[in-house]
Amino acid sequence: MTVGNMENAQLFDAGSKGRGLRAAKEFNTGEVIFAEASYSAVVFDSLATQVCHSCFRRQAKLHRCAQCRFAHYCDRTCQTACWDEHKQECGAIKKMGKAPSENIRLAARVLWRIHKDKGLASDSQLIPVDQLQDHVDDLAEEDLKRLKSDVHTFLEYWSYGRKQHSAEYLSHIFSIIKCNGFTLSDQRGLQAVGVGLFPNLCLVNHDCWPNCTVILNHGNQSAVSSTLHSQRRIELRALGKIADGEELNVSYVDFLNLSADRQKQLREQFHFECTCKHCSEHIGDDLMTAAADGKPSADKVKEVTAFSKDCLEKIERSRIDGDYNKVLKLCRECLEKQENVLAETHLYNLRVLSIVSEVLSYLHLFPEAANYAHRMVDGYKKLYHPNNAQLGMAIMRAGVTHWHAGQIEMGHSMICKAYRILMVTHGTNHSITRDLESMRMQTEMELKIFKQNENAYLDMKDAALKNKPVASSGSADENIKGLLSKQ
Repeated sequence: MTVGNMENAQLFDAGSKGRGLRAAKEFNTGEVIFAEASYSAVVFDSLATQVCHSCFRRQAKLHRCAQCRFAHYCDRTCQTACWDEHKQECGAIKKMGKAPSENIRLAARVLWRIHKDKGLASDSQLIPVDQLQDHVDDLAEEDLKRLKSDVHTFLEYWSYGRKQHSAEYLSHIFSIIKCNGFTLSDQRGLQAVGVGLFPNLCLVNHDCWPNCTVILNHGNQSAVSSTLHSQRRIELRALGKIADGEELNVSYVDFLNLSADRQKQLREQFHFECTCKHCSEHIGDDLMTAAADGKPSADKVKEVTAFSKDCLEKIERSRIDGDYNKVLKLCRECLEKQENVLAETHLYNLRVLSIVSEVLSYLHLFPEAANYAHRMVDGYKKLYHPNNAQLGMAIMRAGVTHWHAGQIEMGHSMICKAYRILMVTHGTNHSITRDLESMRMQTEMELKIFKQNENAYLDMKDAALKNKPVASSGSADENIKGLLSKQ
């Protein structure tokens, strides 16, 4: 499917929700409904030297633009591919003497693109960017102050020659970005690295239990010539079968929150009241606040819930400080308090399990990390949509943790389950699924060794994790292949 092809989706009046998109034909699970290149996008300020400003991949060594000395790229081909988007910005940064914040840079890129294309950027773009919803009238006083400050800074930065814009129009553009900006993740899907605007995606309405998911495909920058690169783009994929004429929707927020909390977040950030079935009927709230099967008293549940909330705040402060030993201590104390009081699907239990498994893995305490990760996944499965990308990523991380812990059977099983989910949400060509396929093949090979010679496998795995050679100076993969050939 070509980038920007909108033959599969139609713009329609969605009533109280405003505009929306609906399917122009029937779709099967995992099928791409449409793909769309970013209209404009920028890397976050905090990651400007760590992420390529063209493909948004995290890289160890990036090349800096010699002119503005701010933008960074994988190599010359990525820089050339991004030049049309960066050239106006490059001059503005040099003129100002420094790069402004990401929202200023994105607003400027949007306006430069509007001037260049004079309306629609392509035949597949359904409406002009400046006709997207802005919600300026719904902004809180604090947001309005911030908006006024951004407009003032923008006017210092703007260097388009004679073309100037009113403060009202600039406020409109900034508010469009605030309400419609899509967070871009790195190639592993593990960290948010930037923000972009995708006009057609902006027309897809929200549902807490959506029929679609949206992912960033970073494109292919392996060709020597930038003209042969495939663009970074979002892909809207079907999470299940979608009927012809059915409205397309995605979730703007993580489902793993109580319906009231999701509604509050949607009101504050997107300025609408969610009336989807899961919010209206509070589906999942009972599981996210459930007590353990032993039926502890209401007072005990209330006490442990309050303790957990306080403990999670302390845990977060310790994480920010990098005090991982304190994080572990607090997590273990909290889980001990929660035992036989809060259910495995309780939000506070799941949040502690997620943190403790992550920190233990970071500290290479894999067996303990695997136990907690498994418990977390068991809870997630009862709450998330079976094809939710967050669930797939959580199962993948748990599988890798079991693998590192030497629990190869469970590790391989979880990696296979994650692969099935992420094939739906990300497709075969995404870097995450390609990496997962390599892990699936690797664990399958290791599982064969384990079943044939358990002791040899465990010795090899222990040495590989400690970076010690096993019988030779070869890599872990070479050692695995060597053991296989001797069977």
